[in-house]
Amino acid sequence: MTDTTDDIAEEMSFQSFDDDCKLLGNLFNDVLQREVDSTLMKKLEKIRIVAQSACNMRLAEIEDSAEMLEKQVAAEMSQLTLEEALTLARAISHYLNLMGIAETHHRVRRLRSATHLTRSCDDVFTQLLQSGVSADQLYHTVCKQEVEIVLTAHPTQINRRTLQYKHVRISHLLDYNDRTDLTHEDREMLIEDLVREITSIWQTDELRRHKPTPVDEARAGLNIVEQSLWKAVPHYLRRVSNSLKKHTGMPLPLTATPIKFGSWMGGDRDGNPNVTAKVTRDVSLLSRWMAIDLYIREVDSLRFELSMTRCSDRLLKEAQDILKAENSLEDRHDSQGTRSQLKFSSQQSRSVPMQLPASPDLPACADRDNDGSRYPKLELPGTDYMRQGNRGPSIPISPASHRSTQNGNASASNASPSSGMQRVPSFSSVQLTAQRKKFAESMIGRSSFHKLLEPTPVQPAIAPYRIVLGNVKDKLLKTRRRLELLLEDIPCETDPWDHFETADQLLEPLLLCYDSLQSCGSGFLADGRLADLIRRVSTFGMVLIKLDLRQESGRHAEALDAITKFLDIGTYSEWDEEKKLEFLTRELKGKRPLIPSSIEVPPEVKEVLDTFRVAAELGSDSLGAYVISMASNASDVLAVELLQKDARLSVRLRVAPLFETVKDLREAGSVIRKLLSIDWYKEHVIKNHNGHQEVMVGYSDSGKDAGRFTAAWELYKAQEDVVSACNEFGIKVTLFHGRGGSVGRGGGPTYLAIQSQPPGSVMGTLRSTEQGEMVQAKFGLPNTAVRQLEIYTTAVLLATLRPPLPPRELKWRSLMEEISKVSCQNYRSTVYENPEFITYFQEATPQAELGYLNIGSRPTRRKASTGIGHLRAIPWVFAWTQTRFVLPAWLGVGAGLQYACEKGHTEDLKAMYQEWPFFQSTIDLIEMIIGKADASIAKHYDEVLVSESRQKIGDDLRKELSSTEKYVLVVSGHDKLSDNNKSLRRLIEGRLPYLNPMNMLQVEILKRLRRDDDNVKLRDALLITINGIAAGMRNTG
Repeated sequence: MTDTTDDIAEEMSFQSFDDDCKLLGNLFNDVLQREVDSTLMKKLEKIRIVAQSACNMRLAEIEDSAEMLEKQVAAEMSQLTLEEALTLARAISHYLNLMGIAETHHRVRRLRSATHLTRSCDDVFTQLLQSGVSADQLYHTVCKQEVEIVLTAHPTQINRRTLQYKHVRISHLLDYNDRTDLTHEDREMLIEDLVREITSIWQTDELRRHKPTPVDEARAGLNIVEQSLWKAVPHYLRRVSNSLKKHTGMPLPLTATPIKFGSWMGGDRDGNPNVTAKVTRDVSLLSRWMAIDLYIREVDSLRFELSMTRCSDRLLKEAQDILKAENSLEDRHDSQGTRSQLKFSSQQSRSVPMQLPASPDLPACADRDNDGSRYPKLELPGTDYMRQGNRGPSIPISPASHRSTQNGNASASNASPSSGMQRVPSFSSVQLTAQRKKFAESMIGRSSFHKLLEPTPVQPAIAPYRIVLGNVKDKLLKTRRRLELLLEDIPCETDPWDHFETADQLLEPLLLCYDSLQSCGSGFLADGRLADLIRRVSTFGMVLIKLDLRQESGRHAEALDAITKFLDIGTYSEWDEEKKLEFLTRELKGKRPLIPSSIEVPPEVKEVLDTFRVAAELGSDSLGAYVISMASNASDVLAVELLQKDARLSVRLRVAPLFETVKDLREAGSVIRKLLSIDWYKEHVIKNHNGHQEVMVGYSDSGKDAGRFTAAWELYKAQEDVVSACNEFGIKVTLFHGRGGSVGRGGGPTYLAIQSQPPGSVMGTLRSTEQGEMVQAKFGLPNTAVRQLEIYTTAVLLATLRPPLPPRELKWRSLMEEISKVSCQNYRSTVYENPEFITYFQEATPQAELGYLNIGSRPTRRKASTGIGHLRAIPWVFAWTQTRFVLPAWLGVGAGLQYACEKGHTEDLKAMYQEWPFFQSTIDLIEMIIGKADASIAKHYDEVLVSESRQKIGDDLRKELSSTEKYVLVVSGHDKLSDNNKSLRRLIEGRLPYLNPMNMLQVEILKRLRRDDDNVKLRDALLITINGIAAGMRNTG
């Protein structure tokens, strides 16, 4: 869990946490004693002791002694051999990760044991009712709430997925260790398991040796759903429902979905040429496959549970109809000699499930598979996804028909599961016959084999629930097989009645079973596993997570350039805005297609057009929004609408312009007004999107553009203006927040962020990204996921029914403008106007080496340039976080606050901090990040790595940091940094004896590597220090 999650702000006892750290630390030391040379172990211990002493001196403000001890640590580092440096880096890195596991576990333990949780449904519902909100208003607001959490593949998750899994297993073992009923033998076995996990971690390569593909990134996101969110969602919804029933007398409707999930993994092509139309199609189908696979498991368990015979007349009739249909099918095939196989198949539906639910000795909320994990393993299909031994017969692929699953530009014009269109076969009739013959041969003996695995069929009294659910499972199996064929690019001819296309089709029999149980007085049974499955289907649908598409506005302009040039009507990008709008509106109103079938375009343009064709194939059931990055004009939105129209999307995706730079944020309201003033567009929004406009605001690039303080203020004003613009035209608005994980990229506790939005900007709807390491931190474990989902719900509810206070006085806004102006000038004069700064940045940080981490599929720069402008925000923040300077989060803030104080506005600033949630959250986050900064460590980087002629830049910046700390404390009224968050301060201080030596080791390795940049082992050592520092800082970029 990172230092920007919600529960970091709450006080907690540290005794159990210290015990866990001691346990893991001792076991890790035991492992090292076996794995590492004893001489190196002595050096490691000596460095740790000296570093601990230095930290103690710093905390006691004995600076001279601290500096002397730190120099001693640096001297020890300089004498290490390369092998010793590599081993030391690994040891410290793993220890910091183990501390992180203990910290996360401690928070989970605290959540479990707390009798009253702040920001919980119970807590917030009580607050709202006591403040005058009626029970009906509370109930209907919760039921209508629409929050969507969008998981993205932004490259900030530094740990390999293999190690993430091992960390989760250690967390589960710590959870088991908390039990009070363990025997001495149980404890010994637990310790042995922990030692095995830690040994396994030590013997595992912690570095990614290859960049992940976009499909790899998508699979990682899907695994989070399978491991955690699949279990967390029904628990979260049950918690909301129970609290609603307690406070309003009415439970949450069974199909209500206050929170849903989206994804950019496999759909975000902005600056990432590896995300192609084919990748998007494969990822979407893979997501559908996984959803169906998970439903099959749930239905099988449910069939075992619902063994009763008493049911409603309607359900009984449905079961009898299913039996009649099966018998009729048997009779039709009797003459063909296939009766026995079909009879066996139909008996499956009437018999007990193929196997008992996992761990029947445990309650449904604690299912575990054989290896101790709560979640069954998932085998993924597809040419690259399907392993030997995957369920069902393997599908032979001929060389002629094989479809590569690597990234490529192959045309993806095939039909989707949701579109109902038949795919164009890529087989000759001979090949197709051969494929079918091989498939048939693979089924020989299958019936006999399954008879050995299953109970002997008997003919008991009719079990109607099992018959209905058996039919559901049969359709799900056929749906899964159909998706496997589509992923393999094998033609599939299926009866639409044999598989599920929509969530409503799957919900129908489940709701029938639910209503039957309720009508027969078995409500407790209905509200168990069956209700959980219905809630999962309502939340995840048939696609698990809908995929957003994202592309830069310039790429759409390039596509329209190619089209207008081909049609001899000019060059689109050279037209002024009014001419563009006139052309786009005319074409949108027209009926003829714009793009001739004979057009030939460059590969980059073809890829854009192919994306829209794949969107038409997949349909709106599989896809979410189309996000336009770097949007700046109304024509950017209409261009996408026109390309959708020409691709013949049956239901067009909603289009969300993304305003990112300060300039674009300032114009956001005007762009939306211009857009909604176009009659065609307004009518389109009302007719096709229920009068709803989505607008995205970006935190990362605005922060890099103008500094964190100015970006925060411009984002606040932009949201106000966009909301006002939509209100003027009677259009509802959903704001989509593109937040990063770190404070420098708009990160911070969810509750604090939502509660500090402008009044009226959160009216029951919200979309927000969760990126990189934040996905694992917030949703990697079911307990933390339930808590985060609950916090999203209560924060949005409060912001809707009791909006945050606006600035009390008009002069507060004027003062913010002045502070922002000074802050921005200070930031830009350093970062963009000082010609030496870019070289200083490259010397003082490991920015150039971050690319070797292989943590993301996209390039670190949008364009080939060495300037800050084209560097992505993640490596910009990541590099400064490594040196502990965390410059992007605070640079410029001190200058702005100092200006206001010297102008006599100190008391105004203090009042703003106390009474204006937006200003308070901004200052609190900056204070938190300054508390994690360390000027002495940053100075060490400069002294060793930076040319003497540029060291003055670092000196000036450290003075700026000191000044920022001073004025932040003046405004907050705190005596020390993080005075209002002693838990965070205690956690940070606990990491320093390991984190500080890691920074010093990184400096030493960087110095050596820059003299010998082809040394692979040195580079590995550097990357391990980057991993370790990220673990210690609990943030990357």
